[in-house]
Parts: sequence; structure tokens; C-alpha cells
Amino acid sequence: MQIYVGNMSYETTQENLESLFAQYGSVDSVKIITDRETGRAKGFGFITMNDDNSAQNAIAELNGKEFDGRTLKVNEAKPKEYKPRRSFNDRY
Repeated sequence: MQIYVGNMSYETTQENLESLFAQYGSVDSVKIITDRETGRAKGFGFITMNDDNSAQNAIAELNGKEFDGRTLKVNEAKPKEYKPRRSFNDRY
């Protein structure tokens, strides 16, 4: 199951986030989303856990919990919605 983690501190590292979620079960992957140009964290990321029960438990326990000075927003990640690209000419 993929989990969305929002409202993270810009200082949060992948290692810190993995340690936090590992308390609830095996973590397959951690991805903190960064700005392409600056490389700075955008304040959200994704965790993948194989066991759905562990993932649901982590969501229930960590949503609203303070971590690195911020109150986390944790929920099941939704599939990325396809948005067709608009060209300049589509505006007129």
C-alpha cells in the first residue's frame, strides 16, 4: 500500500521518515518529493509498505502526530489523476 505523508518539515530526511514508519511494519520504499530546480523538499512524500494492515495502522497512528516540529497529514495515497497538457492556444 502506498501512503501519502504531507505537511512534513523541509528538514525531514528519508531515513527519519523510514524510521518513523518502520515502527508499524516493514517499509519497502520512501520518497520525499523535491523541487526539480532547487532540490529542496516540497514538504510531502510517499511511503510504500507491503502489509496493508501495518499500513492502515501507521496511517491511524501517525495522522495528526507531530514530527520534526510539524503536524503530519497521513492517508492512503490516491492514484495520480491524468490531466491533459494545455497549450497556449487552448486558452483563447
